[in-house]
This record gives sequence, C-alpha cells and structure tokens, in this order.
Amino acid sequence: MQWVRSFLFIVQMYLMMVLMAAFFLPIVFLRADGAYIAHRVYSRYVRWSAAWMVGLKSEVRGPVPQSEVIIAAKHQSFFDIILIVSEIPRPRFVMKKELRYAPIFGWYVSRLGCIPVDRGKGAKAVQEMVEAVRDPEAPKGQLVIYPQGTRVAAGAYKSYKIGVGALYGELNQPVIPAATNVGVFWPRHGILRKPGLAVVEFLPEIPPGKEIHALMAEIEDTVEGASNRLMVDAGFPEDCLPAGRDARSSA
Repeated sequence: MQWVRSFLFIVQMYLMMVLMAAFFLPIVFLRADGAYIAHRVYSRYVRWSAAWMVGLKSEVRGPVPQSEVIIAAKHQSFFDIILIVSEIPRPRFVMKKELRYAPIFGWYVSRLGCIPVDRGKGAKAVQEMVEAVRDPEAPKGQLVIYPQGTRVAAGAYKSYKIGVGALYGELNQPVIPAATNVGVFWPRHGILRKPGLAVVEFLPEIPPGKEIHALMAEIEDTVEGASNRLMVDAGFPEDCLPAGRDARSSA
C-alpha cells in the first residue's frame, strides 16, 4: 500500500509541476521575483502533499540564510532541494548542465540564474563556474552548491570536490554548511517513499578568510557529521554510516 501511495504522490507531484508552471508563467514574465515565488510555492506544495499522501513530514532547522552566502549542502535526493528552495528567499544553484534541457524545469531554473556545469571538464568546469558567478548581471542571493557533485545515497560516501572552495576564495562570502537525512526516506532512485521526518539543517556559518584546504576539511567534517547524526535519529543503522573522512568519529 505504501508503494501505491508513493506512486500516486509522484504522479501528482509532476502533474502539479506542469500546472503550476503554466499558472505562474505570466507572473514570471511580469515580476522580477516571479520565478522565486513560483519555486517557493511549488516546493511548499510538495512538502505538504508528501506529508499527507505518504506520511513524509519535513523540517528545516537552523537559521535560514537571508543574505548573500554560499550554501554547501549535502545532496541525497530531489527532496532536499525542495526543502531548501521552500525556505531561502533567493536560491541559485550550481547544477549539472543536462538540467538546462529538462522540459519546464530547465527554463524555470534559468530564470533563477542557476549555473550549469559540465562535470566532465574537471578544472575547466570550475573555471567556467567561477566566471559565471562573477558576472555582474548575475542574480544575487544564496548560491547553493553540492560539494560532492551529485546525489549520494544514505550510507554511501563520495569525496568532496574543490568547487565550493574556488567559489569561497573568489566571492569572499561566508559558507553555510547544510546537512540532511532525506535519503533515508526518499531514495535517489525508485518509487517508494517512506514515512518519517525528513530534515535539512543549516549549520553555523564559516566566515571568509580561511585557507582553502582547511575550509574543505571543515565543510566535509561538519556536513558529514551532522548528516550522520540526522540519519541515525531517523532510524538509519549506525553501523551502516559512510566511512569517509572521519565520518564515524564526527557523527
């Protein structure tokens, strides 16, 4: 029965994406903040429908960033994006370039000023990302980047990439680490959505001025440790936590 409810939830979620995209289209063209309004309304709808359709409640903890900052976030599934977008005022994501061509979604995220990155280009991709962020006409707000570069399943480990460090050095802005446990309930792939409490937690900011390698180590230890804690609180087996860089000792 949970699988059936999950399937119906997913169908209506994408149907509502199409309907809301059509509804907000004139607003996005007429108002400078139209795209932010559309994304926030849709994200809050997904959170609400997940709670009553599949029993997946959600919560955002910690001070929600309001100023220009870099958010270095753990990424486990689509749902952690939903939680972040539902709360921060002016989200802007570093995303894989393929998403530019996604129907509806691609056009809307371009209105936010999201930055497409070709992950196959390595150092050149980092350079292009920094140039895009430096564009004086780029929207201002909260720049969200996933330091691991992709979704990572609960219990898996993937090393952190230098991109967030390059942005930190270029922009001279604080970094806000963000942890999550959403992968316990909403996996990277598959239909089943489990009931429970999905959390994104904004952690204490890291001020500008740190040496880049020290920054990267602090981000990884902070995000992995807090994410492990949230996953264990959600019922994830402690002995299945990822054994990455000091992950167990910082959990």
